[in-house]
Amino acid sequence: MRPATSILLFALLAPAFAIAAGAGSAPAQGQQHVAPPGVGNTPGQMPVLYDIQGVTSWNTLAKVKQVKVKNRILPEFSKEIAALNNQEIKVQGFMMPLEPGEKQKHFLISLVPQSCSFCLPAGPEGVVEVKSKTPVKYTLEPIIVSGKMEVMKDDPMGLYYRMNNATLASNK
Repeated sequence: MRPATSILLFALLAPAFAIAAGAGSAPAQGQQHVAPPGVGNTPGQMPVLYDIQGVTSWNTLAKVKQVKVKNRILPEFSKEIAALNNQEIKVQGFMMPLEPGEKQKHFLISLVPQSCSFCLPAGPEGVVEVKSKTPVKYTLEPIIVSGKMEVMKDDPMGLYYRMNNATLASNK
């Protein structure tokens, strides 16, 4: 990602993270946190997403190489990823707001939860830009979104994947 683009992306993300930081809720005293379906974790460790049947795996989305083309680095997608372009798919991950407010129509979904308000938690193969039909309430828990996948070969923001017309799908 170009330095100016990175700075712009982080500047856009910072206000949304500050607003959303208080949106999570901890278990009541004496109660144990129970992870939602598809998530495994041990106290003190970052949550791990498990593959769910019918949901595109992050292992699949990771099948991309970076290749030098003239003076630029561009993604080279596997046939498996190329086949996802313009297809209706589901992706599971952690929401990263791009707008201020409790509900989001434009956000990122990531393989891992954010640990820093100014940092992307994964590389471009571990993030999907989501443009939803209706606003989705921000949560710290993993969500599943369904929509039309766009595999991007030369996005100016350095992203590889975008999901358009997305809707919140069931965790089951």
